[in-house]
Amino acid sequence: MQHILKYFTKTIVILTAFSAFSQEADTIVTTDTIAAEKLVKKERYGIRVGVDLNKLSRRFYIDDYSGIELVADYRLTKKFYVAGEIGSEDYTIDDNQVNFTAKGSYLKIGFDYNAYENWLDMENMIYAGMRYGISSFSQNLNSYEIYDNRAIQDNESYFETVTIYPDREYSSLSAHWVEVIGGIKAEVFDNLFIGFSVRLNILLSENKPDNFDNLYIPGFNRTYAGSFGAGFNYTVSYFIPLYKKAAKTKKDK
Repeated sequence: MQHILKYFTKTIVILTAFSAFSQEADTIVTTDTIAAEKLVKKERYGIRVGVDLNKLSRRFYIDDYSGIELVADYRLTKKFYVAGEIGSEDYTIDDNQVNFTAKGSYLKIGFDYNAYENWLDMENMIYAGMRYGISSFSQNLNSYEIYDNRAIQDNESYFETVTIYPDREYSSLSAHWVEVIGGIKAEVFDNLFIGFSVRLNILLSENKPDNFDNLYIPGFNRTYAGSFGAGFNYTVSYFIPLYKKAAKTKKDK
C-alpha cells in the first residue's frame, strides 16, 4: 500500500511539473509570436488628394489670372504611384506687341517613382515621374501693335506703332504633350503632405489658330521655341489610407 501511495505521489508531482513547463512554453511561444507580429512592418496604401497652391496664389500677384489645379496619386506598389492633375486657367497676357487671353481646361495622367527609402513609419517621397497631358482651350486676340513707317523732314524716317483691336476669338483648340517631373513630398502632420515639383514639357501636337499662335496653353504654360515649356507646382494634399500590406524584406525580394 505504501509503495502504491509513493508511486501515486511521484506521478502527481511529475504531471504537475510537466503541466507547469507546458504552460510556460506556451506563454513563451505566444509572447514570441506577438513580438514577431509587431516586428513585421506594414505599409499603408491609399489615395492622396490635394490642390496646387501656386495656381491659387497667382491671382493675388498676377493681374488678369485665375486658375485651379487638383492633384492626386494612388500607391500601386512600394515605389510606384499612378498620379495625375486636372485643372483650368484663364489668363490674359500683355506681351510685346500683343495682348491675348488663353482660357481652358486640362488633364494630366502618368506615374511617379519614389526613390526615397523611408524608415519606421515615414511616407515621404523624393520622386521622378512622367505625365501625358491634354488641353482644350480657346485664344482671344484682344489687341496687337504694328509699325507704321512714315517719312519726316530731312528725309529721315521713324517707326510709329499703331494698335489694332480685333477682339477675335479662336475656339475649339487643343494640345497634347508629355512632361518629365522631379519633386518631393513630405508629411508635416498626420496624413497631411506638402510637395514641390518642377516640370519640363515637350509639345507633341496642337491646333493653331489661323494667323496666330498658341503662345500660352492652359496646363502647359508658355511655349518656348514652339514646342518646349516648363513649370512647377507647390501642393498641399491629404492621404486617405485604404489598406495595409506587409513590407517586403530583402529576403522576400
